[in-house]
Amino acid sequence: MSDKRLIAVVGPTGSGKTDAGICLAEHFGAPVLSTDSRQMYRGMAIGTAQPSEEQQRRVRHYFIASHDITQNLSCGAYETQALEVLDGIFRRHDYAVAVGGSGLYVRALCEGLDDLPAADAALRAELAARAEAEGVAALAEELRRRDPAYYLAVDRSNPARVIRALEVCIRTGRPYSEFRTGTRRQRDFGIVKIGIDLPRDLLYERIDRRVDRMVEQGLEAEARALYPHRALNALQTVGYKEFFDYFDGRTTRTEAIDRIKRNSRHYAKRQLTWFRRDPEIRWFAPDRTDEMIRYAAFGGS
Repeated sequence: MSDKRLIAVVGPTGSGKTDAGICLAEHFGAPVLSTDSRQMYRGMAIGTAQPSEEQQRRVRHYFIASHDITQNLSCGAYETQALEVLDGIFRRHDYAVAVGGSGLYVRALCEGLDDLPAADAALRAELAARAEAEGVAALAEELRRRDPAYYLAVDRSNPARVIRALEVCIRTGRPYSEFRTGTRRQRDFGIVKIGIDLPRDLLYERIDRRVDRMVEQGLEAEARALYPHRALNALQTVGYKEFFDYFDGRTTRTEAIDRIKRNSRHYAKRQLTWFRRDPEIRWFAPDRTDEMIRYAAFGGS
């Protein structure tokens, strides 16, 4: 094992990961890689809470507004690209900081992903159209029939997860769960995982306030500019889908904002459920950055 170290900062949306990550990066003289599945796309700065220009001037960031929304950077492609970036970083630095709350992208970077069949663009588009017409619940029911084991494990409200699993089932004739070996790939750098959390009522208050700030900063206008591309995978996310429904006349503006807050809280709860399963994560309150620095400096001990 080399003396290079990746500090992975994870946790629910709105918990303060960005500020904590920048604090750690400044202390260790390290750049930051985003492990957020949406911050990498251009044109989505407000809705994905990308680091501000001032924050990006303070610390070099990677995978922030680095890809066009049409590129659809999968977890597997992200793993390949992020490891290439890390290789370059570790030639110049002893530390790197990864910040984000997308569990699969964190796993891809830290542990690697299972070798799954290549994507079938035509079949995926067909399933996405079905999800739009019939609802994701209909596809989840088909997944239940084809792969009962994965049906019990998957987030059935997440269209991308359901569609990908069903795509593999249909294309290969085998259950998606058969491809999920859970084999961990050895990395040639050390990894320290830091979780950011705070009491649930305070977290939800912070989420509500952040949504209000996003609206004040121009989230509606950002969503309207992205509206012609609303079918893209990158835009199947909280903050945009609710405004798209408003633009389509399905809800009022007030209802759209309320739903963004509600769905953001639900997303935070799912994130916590995901990350709580990882025993390697050490949890801290967002203002305990001195303790995080000490923990990271001693390699997670």
